[in-house]
Amino acid sequence: MTLQPEVDSAKANILVVDDDPYVLESISGLLEGYGYSVITTEQADHALSLLLNDGINVVLTDIRMPEISGIALLEKIHLVSPEMPVILMTAYAELDVAVNAIKQGAFDFITKPYSPEYLMHTIEKAIKYHGLTQMERDYKKTLEETVRLRTQELSDALAMVKNMSREIITRLTAVAEYRDTDTGAHISRIGLYTKKMSEVLKMPAGFIEEVAFASPMHDIGKIGIADNILLKPSSLTGQEFQVMKTHTSIGEQMLRGSTYPGIQMAASIALNHHERWDGTGYPRGLAGEKIPIEGRIVMLVDQYDALRSVRPYKKCFSHEETYDIITKGDDRTLPAHFDPAVMKAFIDIAPTFSEIFDSHQD
Repeated sequence: MTLQPEVDSAKANILVVDDDPYVLESISGLLEGYGYSVITTEQADHALSLLLNDGINVVLTDIRMPEISGIALLEKIHLVSPEMPVILMTAYAELDVAVNAIKQGAFDFITKPYSPEYLMHTIEKAIKYHGLTQMERDYKKTLEETVRLRTQELSDALAMVKNMSREIITRLTAVAEYRDTDTGAHISRIGLYTKKMSEVLKMPAGFIEEVAFASPMHDIGKIGIADNILLKPSSLTGQEFQVMKTHTSIGEQMLRGSTYPGIQMAASIALNHHERWDGTGYPRGLAGEKIPIEGRIVMLVDQYDALRSVRPYKKCFSHEETYDIITKGDDRTLPAHFDPAVMKAFIDIAPTFSEIFDSHQD
């Protein structure tokens, strides 16, 4: 009877391990006759070193060998190559040995003297199994790489959309700021001050990210204030100041109703950044912790930047002068206007405020 291998034997490498040279010679002769590449060794330790060289498809090993048994070799092989099919041979067909071999992960079990037909059939099955496991491993690797690339592409796309959205908001916010000041750097400084202040206050990471994004929009409602009031180079009349104060509610109306936390935060800041801790602020005269924390933070940082900046109606102050006004007060500003915790955070990092102001100029 002529056996025809069902696999491409020219590409299959068989490692045969047996301490009997005659067995090695007979098995290797049979396998080579069917086109398989055969590597033989009488020592189990040598088999392990051969296995480390890539290219082995199947291991065929005797069970009873000196020093290391076939079962022990099977365990060591699967530590190196868990998916390697290992066929065990023995001249003593003991049931408990066969069961133990299967439990240890043997691919099949052959008794000596072996049937050439059964041996070849088992070898072909093992090679097919090895090829399928290799295909599965390659497929999983390809799939994982594809998923990684697609995930990265999606992440990049989302980041681009997020950055574009932030840039659009920044540019729209700058429209309001350019009407009131001669610089757009003010809005970037507000975000930096607010971020640093929130970190010192140990606010949650999500809050810090959102407030840093939202705080530059605090004065967006000034778009709705007439130029003759907004740009007046002298003090406002009582009636004009009442109109100016409406920029808080105008900004909140522009931003309200969004489903995005950052815009919701911006609406709150627009409405509350002129409220004072002692209740003397506007537009609602809130006091203490009734003022949202984001409003309390931006109220102080906006005051700092406004004092440092030139306006049509005022000169700029130095960092030292501004620090004294906020912490000690003057004819318009009192320490009681500020949340004590926010004030303490400002005192702790006041030099950082000066660095931000000096390094972020148009």
